[in-house]
Amino acid sequence: MAPKDNPHFPTKDDILAYVKENPGKLSKRDISRAFHIRGDQRIALKKMLREMTEDGLLDRGHKGRIHVGGDLPPVCVVEVTGLDKMGDLMARPVNLPHEGTPPPITILAEDKRGNLSVRDHALVRLTRSRDGKEAAYVAKVIRKLERTTTLVMGVFRKEDDNIAHVHPTDKKNRDHFLIAKHDWNGARDGELVLVDARVSKTSRRHMGPKRAVVKECLGTLDEPKSISLIAIHSHSILTEFSEQALTEAEKSIAPTLDNRTDLRSIPLITVDPADARDHDDAIWAEQDTDPKNEGGWHVIIAIADVAHYVTPGSGLEQDAWKRGNSTYFPDRVVPMLPEALSNGLCSLKEGEDRYTLAVHIWFDQRGKKLRHQFVRGLMRSAAGLSYEEFQSAHEGVVSDRAGPLLDTVIEPLYGAYQCLKKGREYREPLDLTMPERKIALDDKGNVTGIHPRQALEAHKLVEEFMIQANVAAAEELEQKGWPCVYRIHEQPSEEKLHNLREFLASLGYNFAKGMVQQPKLFNNILRKVEDSPHAEVVNIIILRTQSQAIYSTDNQGHFGLSLARYAHFTSPIRRYADLMVHRALIGALKLGKDGLAKQDREKLVETADHISKTERISMIAERESTDRYVAAYMSQHVGEQFDARIAGVSRAGLFVAFNETGGDGFIPVSSMVGDYFRHDKELHMLEGEYTGIIYQLGDAITVRLKEANPMTGGLLCELIDPELISKASTRKPKSRSRSKGRPGNKRSRKQKR
Repeated sequence: MAPKDNPHFPTKDDILAYVKENPGKLSKRDISRAFHIRGDQRIALKKMLREMTEDGLLDRGHKGRIHVGGDLPPVCVVEVTGLDKMGDLMARPVNLPHEGTPPPITILAEDKRGNLSVRDHALVRLTRSRDGKEAAYVAKVIRKLERTTTLVMGVFRKEDDNIAHVHPTDKKNRDHFLIAKHDWNGARDGELVLVDARVSKTSRRHMGPKRAVVKECLGTLDEPKSISLIAIHSHSILTEFSEQALTEAEKSIAPTLDNRTDLRSIPLITVDPADARDHDDAIWAEQDTDPKNEGGWHVIIAIADVAHYVTPGSGLEQDAWKRGNSTYFPDRVVPMLPEALSNGLCSLKEGEDRYTLAVHIWFDQRGKKLRHQFVRGLMRSAAGLSYEEFQSAHEGVVSDRAGPLLDTVIEPLYGAYQCLKKGREYREPLDLTMPERKIALDDKGNVTGIHPRQALEAHKLVEEFMIQANVAAAEELEQKGWPCVYRIHEQPSEEKLHNLREFLASLGYNFAKGMVQQPKLFNNILRKVEDSPHAEVVNIIILRTQSQAIYSTDNQGHFGLSLARYAHFTSPIRRYADLMVHRALIGALKLGKDGLAKQDREKLVETADHISKTERISMIAERESTDRYVAAYMSQHVGEQFDARIAGVSRAGLFVAFNETGGDGFIPVSSMVGDYFRHDKELHMLEGEYTGIIYQLGDAITVRLKEANPMTGGLLCELIDPELISKASTRKPKSRSRSKGRPGNKRSRKQKR
């Protein structure tokens, strides 16, 4: 019966039938018009529609449109989750209107609208289809949506039996959220929670804190694991692998020789941190036996053949693409690949056969590369040594494991490195010295200490071998005319160079203007300040002057390494970029059928942009997690004095780095009593208007720790400076109408003393 011909109030079956006949177009007003409902009957209709929704007969979709319960709304917002085997995008609804697993949604590859990638959100129109016995949908993109989220992580604090507040873990978020009792969802006092901070129409009318709803409980803040969890959830770092990826990893077959090159007779070794679990690369060297290359060297860099296991279109591929890279925290690693591969069949474990993509490289006695050759082989690591064990053996303290390899493997590797150093010194890459800290944890994850990370020659040796392998990969692909994901590092911008010149001039150093920019120009400055009090600050400023290295299909060279072409090839277990380079080499050199696929090539530009973003996210998450661990450790020392150095200057105050722990603290300018301080952005300093005291980037100072917040990673400090107090107590008042111009003679605080 047609609705307009029915003068009676509709039944639930009438409404359900009408909604099925008119998918995607219905609101409550449409139903009212269709059944000629007026006056008081509208209240009854509203009640009926609510009951049908509660019973699961109906659902509401985009903009309140009504559709049949259990179905997805014809128009909805979806999130792209990956690629299927045909190269089409897979997606899931952002807000599933009912419980359970959502049906598959496919966005066909030819639908270019929005240029979507994994994690992107889009408004789509859905069409029902049938894929075998499984209900599925095909989505047509209406428009791409900006990535936004209303989820905020914070600590749940119970005020009384009915009211609680959540304080965000992000120190930049100054809000705190009011949680009504019915929105606690089981949260307990002190727990780490995710809340939905979406502002409703009713909450906007309330004064005071914003309202929010607890969506997920993540454990108590007292648990050490919560520190890295904050960073993981704050940056949406994926921790769970798909069932398909886990199944593929578990079913991976152990290596066999087949038609590969047998490298098992060559005593390749891995050299890694003592606590490393994934071993991407192995190295070996010998003096070149070619009489035409007297004094030259032959080296082999063997890399885990991840491309054999992670194939185009597989579940492993999709999960690796989403992550882009592994993320490393003090207490855990969030790997790019499941453990069965990252710590298993792809890891070059001592004494076990492993697939490898290896490169032979020959150098002359000056360290200049003569030629290279890639092979796909089978290797067996002769030993897995730590950096410390490797270097100690070279210096005469030989462990039982390193002993048999000292003369045949370890010493030749150091000999080859001495040769490669000549080539490195000739090209002269940027040579910055930046102190690093290592956080020591006990078995329960508590911080037991923060120690300087020792810089060994062994680190430089392995790094130089890896650089040479990466150069060979980029050169090979360029020569063969195959696409490549380059690692590029552009020259510093003119604006940053101008600021650097201004700052160096304030310290009495000249940085020439108008010259062709080369890393050795920066190195000349670094050599001049090497033994001066300015050494650390100049290193910091030169580092801040540099551009951010990124991935690109357009080769622009690597400025910092002083290389014309460079690609990441040596860490495919933990970086997706390296996997793409491996596939390209396999295809270019006809080393197998699992080379760069058509879908790889079509989205290579998108992939380069995507993995540059995921790398940046991981870097920020790792840094924030380290800050929180340091704050947890420093919370035991609130009220104590520390030697520190000014690491940043802003109008709001001084950023300081603790000498002992490397922790980053902040001194608000409002707490620097005794003077009014003006900020000079170009010279990175605050100058006292009355006392003339200057606090400049790099200055050594003494601070008292006032507050350490493990939740945000913030360290709040106060300045301890007897000179400021002394001068402030005897100063003569001056007019505050002083010119805003720069003082004529700005000397460092140390010089004024």
